[in-house]
Amino acid sequence: MNTESPLLTLADRIDAILPQTQCEQCGYHGCRPYAEAIARGEAPINQCPPGGAAGIEQLASLLNRPLEPLNTDHGVEKPRTLARIVEADCIGCTKCIQACPVDAIVGAAKMMHTVIADDCTGCELCVPACPVDCIVLLPMPAAQIDAAHANAAREHFQRREARLERLRQQRDAELAAHKAAVDERAAQGNPVLEALARAKARKTTPNHDR
Repeated sequence: MNTESPLLTLADRIDAILPQTQCEQCGYHGCRPYAEAIARGEAPINQCPPGGAAGIEQLASLLNRPLEPLNTDHGVEKPRTLARIVEADCIGCTKCIQACPVDAIVGAAKMMHTVIADDCTGCELCVPACPVDCIVLLPMPAAQIDAAHANAAREHFQRREARLERLRQQRDAELAAHKAAVDERAAQGNPVLEALARAKARKTTPNHDR
């Protein structure tokens, strides 16, 4: 018996198959955008290296599409990994924190960072972001490659994206308010500059009464 909720969209069902690494190897900003592109017929089903052949087979079955080999332009299928920071080498630059799509790295500027292993998806985005090569990749435990961890990764990604969007909106609002204030001052004129201009004009204007 099919117990799948009728409220699930096609993109939801595709996203449920994807591994939720949020690694962007597919060419999209995370698993959900890739799922939506597949659902719209804008992307093939063979661009997810972490999902590999098994993921392609599931997508082909769901969508009634022919099986395709993994497009190696997007990477190769390999065992999943976890990131670990070599703490003695960490300089606290925060670049790995900014790169992590699921907030699995904690730390503060100029202080040692650490990876929350259970939250790490093995996306590897932190590796090229690190300027001192202090991040190593370790085998991911098989128990961590399951639906529960995938669902948690999806939630962490969505929460982070929502937070970043709020920050973007706040920054845009602050910039707009600053520009409006500058424009208003420009329209009203600057009394200090106007006074200086008048004083300069008086100095350069000949006094015919002398």
